[in-house]
Amino acid sequence: MNRAAKSGVIGACAVALGLGGFGAYNIAHGQSRPSGGRRRTVTPAAESSTPPSTAKAGTFARGFLKDWAAGPAHYAGAAKKTDAPQGARRALDAYHDGMKVRSLTFSDVTSSGIDPRRGNAVRVTFTATARLAAGTWSYPGALDVVQDASGQQAVRWSPSVLHPRLGAGQSLRLGPLAPPASRVRVLARDGRTRLTGEQFPSLAAIVSTIGAHAAATAKGRSGSGVTVVNATGATVATLKVFKEPTAASVRTTIDAGLQAAAEKAVHDQRVGGKPAGVVALDRRDGHIRAVAYDGPDGDIAINAAKAPGSTMKIITSAALFDRAGMTPDSTAPCSKTQAASGQVFHNEADVPADPNATLLQAFAESCNTAFIKEGFDHLVHGGDDASDLHDEARDVFGFGSWSIGGGVQTSDPSIPAAPSGGDKAAQFIGQGQVTASPLVMASVAATVRDGAFHQPVILPGQTQTPAPHPLPPTTAGYLQRMMRAVATGGTASARLSTLPGVGAKTGTAEEGDGTNGWLTAYNGDLAVASLVEGGSSGVGSAGYVVRDLLTAG
Repeated sequence: MNRAAKSGVIGACAVALGLGGFGAYNIAHGQSRPSGGRRRTVTPAAESSTPPSTAKAGTFARGFLKDWAAGPAHYAGAAKKTDAPQGARRALDAYHDGMKVRSLTFSDVTSSGIDPRRGNAVRVTFTATARLAAGTWSYPGALDVVQDASGQQAVRWSPSVLHPRLGAGQSLRLGPLAPPASRVRVLARDGRTRLTGEQFPSLAAIVSTIGAHAAATAKGRSGSGVTVVNATGATVATLKVFKEPTAASVRTTIDAGLQAAAEKAVHDQRVGGKPAGVVALDRRDGHIRAVAYDGPDGDIAINAAKAPGSTMKIITSAALFDRAGMTPDSTAPCSKTQAASGQVFHNEADVPADPNATLLQAFAESCNTAFIKEGFDHLVHGGDDASDLHDEARDVFGFGSWSIGGGVQTSDPSIPAAPSGGDKAAQFIGQGQVTASPLVMASVAATVRDGAFHQPVILPGQTQTPAPHPLPPTTAGYLQRMMRAVATGGTASARLSTLPGVGAKTGTAEEGDGTNGWLTAYNGDLAVASLVEGGSSGVGSAGYVVRDLLTAG
């Protein structure tokens, strides 16, 4: 085309635009030179309350779009045509780099009249077509043109100029797409059985969380497309899909058969409809085999923060062995009452007083006063430092902040390092400010049975934080002997005496005007703990739930 003919085409376009700007108007890279000269910036404060004419606004918008389409070398010129040049320049660069733009064209540029939301601006709509590294994407766009008192015009800058879905602090990004959480298949440990909230109601929230976490972190099987991301890089919305992502699968440690038994166990009629939670662990590796709960307060199996009562005597005994040199045969007198740190402690009415009781007998009968006395005498130093129980729980039983995997949140156990007042003594029987969940107490039983702490996890590849110190073999043997005594002739015998190889500890924890029932136990490779809110005793409530799982596994 010769120079004269080309000039004629441009003139014809200008006429068409002056008549209203309807029809296609294509602008592409390389079709304009950088804007020359200096122009005054229209600031938001200088905006006139009178909008520019529709025709002038359309012509001005086309100039802005022409510079934008011409590529990064022309972005400074485009930005100067806005009321926020610096912010616009950064956003245009981010648009180009974030989406790997190869070329950009605009068509159907139309002045549609006064923007009803901003009476001093003319709305200009257009269709943007971006050729990206992954494919071509077209979408409708819009911008507003304003003017100052002298008639100087500007594009009112907003992230929505780049795309109508963009908000403050957001940008567009071309990259991998993870599968939606709803398409992630969360599987049992066999790698075949799909875990769903319909089949396993207690796992509904856990499965949803694991699915969302897997979708957000999926790699290798992702699709590709354009997304809106926030300032941290997190995906806010997906705008264009070039390649559909492949649905991911996540294998968990859950045993589908045992999970079914746990779902049934928390509804055991003998629990009387009270809120219940239960967790089963593989004592060899800390893998969570089942999690179930029933009640209005959510997943108390992994998120309860309740006083564990006498189940804490497992850790108290370990501290007495490791830090005071006692043995199961050491004398631990069981009295009706025991005063300590200004508070009087008592036993359940059916616990017989025995001034010659051993620590094993006190453990099997769950004598509170014996553990208050021995704990206060041997584990509280100088009448002030009562951190031994805290240190034993942390150093040997791994108490701390656990990450079980998949983004699933759990409540951390709590044993204050510096209890005060009566809590210095109450901690030894799992009261005061001591809190735990069935997940935590199942881990305690698993640690005793295995002779080592394995941090609980629900994903087999999740990193497990080890305890700072191993459980001494002698201490493990002592604890196994005492927990076996609880199951065969002590407070748990009514539920567990007929089961071979079981070790257990019951607990009845005071909470307000009521009590909660606890029981933690192991059998072979399985460690189980249950909490029943409102249970009058551990054996009479949680005992049924634990037995159901021990016999199912």
